[in-house]
Amino acid sequence: MNAAAKPQRLPLDALATGSMLLLCVCWGFQQIAIKLVADDIAPIMQIGLRSTFAALVLAAVVWRGEGRRAFTDGTALPGLLVGLLFAGEFLFVAQGLVYTTASHMSVFLYTAPIFAALGLHWLLPEERMKPLQWLGVAVAFCGIAVAFLGKGGDQAAHAGARNMLLGDAMGLAAGLLWGATTVAIRKTSLSEAAPAKTLFYQMAVASVGLLAFAVATGHHGVRYTQAAVLSVAFQAVVVALSSYLAWFWLLRRYLASRLSILSFLTPLFGVSFGVLILDEPLDAGFVAGAVMVLAGITLVSGAEIVRELLRRR
Repeated sequence: MNAAAKPQRLPLDALATGSMLLLCVCWGFQQIAIKLVADDIAPIMQIGLRSTFAALVLAAVVWRGEGRRAFTDGTALPGLLVGLLFAGEFLFVAQGLVYTTASHMSVFLYTAPIFAALGLHWLLPEERMKPLQWLGVAVAFCGIAVAFLGKGGDQAAHAGARNMLLGDAMGLAAGLLWGATTVAIRKTSLSEAAPAKTLFYQMAVASVGLLAFAVATGHHGVRYTQAAVLSVAFQAVVVALSSYLAWFWLLRRYLASRLSILSFLTPLFGVSFGVLILDEPLDAGFVAGAVMVLAGITLVSGAEIVRELLRRR
């Protein structure tokens, strides 16, 4: 099959929009779920356990669908790559949540569309950014700077302020790795692989890597409280399995940068859940920076929509 015969990614429609809205609610709550039971199970252990469950289910699905040929189709090496990127992303998420709030993590993690758009711009002609999108990149990075540097004096004097900055930086690093994962999937043979196979590679590598890290650092203890079991079950079945399968299914059919226009809702849900459920504080500097980051993501991912609105006016 030649390149011209490859299926074209579609612009957003009602199915993509509705699916992304549900995913945003799910992903916005995942940091909250981790924080809620962090005293019973360390974040790194939670993510390792949920990855293990998802990997086992996905292994059965892939084997049933493709049998022995499943991993001899040229996807093994790209699969290892995206698996390492995915494991690194959630290592930063887990460690970052030890130091910063779920609200902060939600915003910095979901800078991923900015990094994905930059990578796709250089590698795929159909994802080239326009001037309005470059403006969005600039606004988003200015917002990141404000969120990091614009903290008030009272918080700066707090003993935990330095640790919070470290956690925020880990959240940003996780966003970078998520963006890199999106680029790697689109640029390799995984772009046409079954979503279950792509997700299996990620979950399998994350399972081994994160559980090994948890054991090595002494964070593998588990208290089997009802809240802990329910939280890990939610993360395993809804987040790690169902939501990511839906995400990769969407990536195979729609333009990645267009899908990302709705992902800005995820940090909004995450911040709202953090304030309402965990009673997390919000300082003015972080709020201002977060608004700029979300505005930048909107410009990068929704430039065509913005231009269309301006033309109509």
